[in-house]
Amino acid sequence: MAYNQPFPLVSSVPQAPPPLTFGPDLAVRLICRECNDPNPDIREEFGSGDLVCGSCGLVLGDRIIDTRSEWRTFANDEGDDPSRVGAATDPLMEGIEQLETVISFRDGGSGIARELQRAATRSMSARSERNILTAFRDISSWCDQFSLPKTISDIAKQLYKRADEEKILRGKPLDAVIAACIFIACRQAHVPRTFREICNLTHVSKKVLGQCYKALEKAFNLSPGASGTQDGRRAIHSGPEKLLVRYCNHLDLPANVQAYCSDVIVAAREHGIADGRSPVSIAGGAIYFTCHLLGIEKSIRDISDVAGVSEGTIKLVYRLYYAEKEKLVKEQWIKDGKAKMERLPFDAASAISK
Repeated sequence: MAYNQPFPLVSSVPQAPPPLTFGPDLAVRLICRECNDPNPDIREEFGSGDLVCGSCGLVLGDRIIDTRSEWRTFANDEGDDPSRVGAATDPLMEGIEQLETVISFRDGGSGIARELQRAATRSMSARSERNILTAFRDISSWCDQFSLPKTISDIAKQLYKRADEEKILRGKPLDAVIAACIFIACRQAHVPRTFREICNLTHVSKKVLGQCYKALEKAFNLSPGASGTQDGRRAIHSGPEKLLVRYCNHLDLPANVQAYCSDVIVAAREHGIADGRSPVSIAGGAIYFTCHLLGIEKSIRDISDVAGVSEGTIKLVYRLYYAEKEKLVKEQWIKDGKAKMERLPFDAASAISK
């Protein structure tokens, strides 16, 4: 048997054709499942962001992205080109140039940048306009740091612009004027903030802030010690009840404590107890009084840190409440077992002046 025959390099057995491959049909058409029309009338409602069948009105999809142009330009019909450059137009800054030009310092040492900066400085707007731009920027920044809504920021800007136009606080520091505008805006929007909180935010002394506030209060015909409107009408009083919500939340107190504190404050006001005290001290003293009445452990130091008043001030209000506790505590609270008079400590109230 011979073994010198070479093996064939190519097999003579016929091979099967390669299998057919199937791909997705790129010509996909959206058909309404109710109409089943091969030629559907599908419409895109860009106003509502829906994909609607034009025949039966069935909503086939939602949140459709509008890919059209954001505006239309008719130079012959419209006066201004709606093309946007920079931020949106602020109606409070009408007549003031809102765009700025910044000259780079990198000019290769040729000195051209310095000359351009001088030319840009000479062509800048007036000093009053620059002050308004700076004030508006600071108001927005401080309101964001204080987690205040945009409504308060807009009101503060309106107050500052009016004060600047009428030259009410000429010579006062800019920070103090802005702080006073924010304080008044908080009261007008019924989001009260104390003097101490505004001072800590803006780093303005309480004395200067009080001077600016009194001047604006007189110029704008605001009700003394309360929030007011520009037409002189008295608005809702920003009393200690408005402060209880934030104070109780910061102290992690149960939800029912705020209601008890509010009833105690209302009863004290009806009987003339602690009249003349600041809303902050009344709120702190009411919380301290109610926590002991309900058996909730909360130190006076924690209440003092949250309310921003001294421990002695809170104890003073507590002493006034303790002396008239029968008028402040409702009988229903005692019958329900929620409040007990014997829980009220006497050591803090022993120093009541006779």
